[in-house]
Amino acid sequence: MISFMRFVSKLGCLVLLASAMLPAAIPDPVRVESGQLSGIDGHDPAVRVFKGIPYAAPPVGELRWKAPKAAASWKGVRDAHEFSPTCMQTPYPEGSIYRSAPEPMNEDCLYLNVWTAAKAADERPVMVWIHGGALTRGSGSTPAYDGESLAKKGVVLVTINYRLGVFGFLAHPELSKESDRNASGNYAFLDQIAALEWVKRNIAAFGGDPNRVTIFGESAGSWSVNYLMATPLAKGLFQHAIGESGGTFSPMTTLAEAEENGRKFVAKEGAESIAALRAKPAEDLLKAGGSFPPNVDGWMLPEDVYTIFAKGKQIDVPLIAGSNADEATSLAPWPSNGTAAAYVAQTRRRFGTATDRFLKIYPAESDEQAKAAHYDSYRDLVFGWQMRTWVRMATETGKSKAFLYYFNRVPPGPGSDRLRVYHAAEILYVFDNLGASPRPWEDDDRKLADTMSSYWVNFAATGDPNGKDLPRWPVYRRSDDVALELGSPIKPVAHLHEPALDFFDAWYAGLRGGK
Repeated sequence: MISFMRFVSKLGCLVLLASAMLPAAIPDPVRVESGQLSGIDGHDPAVRVFKGIPYAAPPVGELRWKAPKAAASWKGVRDAHEFSPTCMQTPYPEGSIYRSAPEPMNEDCLYLNVWTAAKAADERPVMVWIHGGALTRGSGSTPAYDGESLAKKGVVLVTINYRLGVFGFLAHPELSKESDRNASGNYAFLDQIAALEWVKRNIAAFGGDPNRVTIFGESAGSWSVNYLMATPLAKGLFQHAIGESGGTFSPMTTLAEAEENGRKFVAKEGAESIAALRAKPAEDLLKAGGSFPPNVDGWMLPEDVYTIFAKGKQIDVPLIAGSNADEATSLAPWPSNGTAAAYVAQTRRRFGTATDRFLKIYPAESDEQAKAAHYDSYRDLVFGWQMRTWVRMATETGKSKAFLYYFNRVPPGPGSDRLRVYHAAEILYVFDNLGASPRPWEDDDRKLADTMSSYWVNFAATGDPNGKDLPRWPVYRRSDDVALELGSPIKPVAHLHEPALDFFDAWYAGLRGGK
């Protein structure tokens, strides 16, 4: 008995010694540059979540339509237990598959959220998610973007808010004049850059490596990743990039055009100056509507994205880019009274003398053919061509590897026959977060989610998605033109939709003044 007790005592000492040698968990509170933060446990207590962390000052009053300023410091410990309000936006209409439960909304919205399962001594790869929503809607707190699964796979996950619509993109001569860069608009991208700067300075406190940051986003979030690769202002703030269904290699709005658009908006609102417009309630500006695209302002974007990449002036980092098989079904559904004649007439207005070549690729001799042509051409023009162009230009004028994908899994459940592989269908798989939707998920879905999230995490760690027990993902080369089809099964496919994408190569070249 005495020998047994001695054994137990020695074993206890060994356990204590082993525990002492392990790195301590992330301490609570966490200290960042502005003060201390207290987080909460995730669904799995191995993950800590810090919500509603200010990365910039509230963009209100005189700071409306200005580049973001530093967040104020606080005393004591700040509870980071709840998400911040979303940025000002008009909800998706009733019936939209993108409509979600209303969230509190405020112009004071420049906050981010962190999920981490790291230990205090860790230097884990960091992934910063930029939400979609056409640059007019969305937030970093959408349930689909819950970062727990990715955190458990080994990254520190960050989601962010940024200004939207008129608040994120209004350009005007007065605003350009008051800027020390003679530029206006694009405040949303300056917000994203400010968030990345915050990550650079503070993410080590959460067990993240500030020199191993991957930016990733879907739709407008992918546009944002594209712009961030193009702007010199983001140099050094990220080391890898992932774009899901969104790029901007087509012609862009100029600063002069954006300023004129802003003049008209100010006149419509009956404001005599920007000061008068700043005095208006945010709700009034939101109700006023209007379209406010990003612009080539000469500062944040010295030239359009295509030209920056063509000259090899982009931020040269490893890239994943891709799109989905049925992007148009949820974005531009075929009208119930649609006809082949109407579709062909619309095509002639858009493509002019190139219409006959277009119709050879997308025949529309019957209403059913026209419907298929509508869906396929929208997918290829708005998404497929942009993503192929992105990986091509990144590899041809840069030195880093690129990987192209094509998501082709139909999520099961209501509406799947109609929507099929709709725009944003891949998000729950990327986050390995199928539980955020009450669909009747199958084993193939769970396996695909595990595989895709592993690709994304591997890429964040090394700049290459490949890893043990995963199907091999070939590096993109123009000569091979291979994409990885992410579906059931996962397999490489060569020259995907090549005649169609080559047609749009020629058409866009014509728009840019080429042959």
